[in-house]
Amino acid sequence: MAQSSTVYHYLDIGRLGRGEVVKLFLKDAGIEFTEIRYPFDDTWPQNSQKLQEQGISRTGAVPALEYQGHILTQHIPILRYLARDLGRYDGETNWEKYLVDAVADIYIDWRAEWVCNLIKKSDKYKDELAPKFYKLVAQYYSDTEGPYLLGDKVTYVDFAVYQIIDNDRRMGTAVETLPVSLARLQEAFEKRENIAGYLAENKS
Repeated sequence: MAQSSTVYHYLDIGRLGRGEVVKLFLKDAGIEFTEIRYPFDDTWPQNSQKLQEQGISRTGAVPALEYQGHILTQHIPILRYLARDLGRYDGETNWEKYLVDAVADIYIDWRAEWVCNLIKKSDKYKDELAPKFYKLVAQYYSDTEGPYLLGDKVTYVDFAVYQIIDNDRRMGTAVETLPVSLARLQEAFEKRENIAGYLAENKS
């Protein structure tokens, strides 16, 4: 089988992490891609250096995406680029675009705290920080009947919010009961045609 011109580079850590957001997006959008995973062990520093030398990642970090002759890095900018290129997965009005970007910025802060907790387990994240983020993001999602941030129209930020909820669940740091608006998001997201099959085949 010929290799797809779209190549996704990420760590071999299952469904954890920021790179999984990009993969979910590619699956949902129906973009065919070749996947290259790198072990997250003592070989990673060497692989990271190779990615820099090959021009795939200036920072040596992943995810990185080879797409239509360009190399894209940083998962939220990757999602924004793909949304603009496809002409969907974003707000239509300036106000809608603002909402999507605003929640994306909150997600970035949330994810930074999640990574710190992943590196060094902290009760503060589970008991104080995560609940604040759930409450804040849920307020945005509660402004419409959902299930997505902009109502029935999925956008790139829905992928990110779904992913961190799923990661929290896997790490045992999710809130005991999801806010109603985020529970609606999770349920609807997992029923999306191109996502449902992938999730069923990749439970770990």
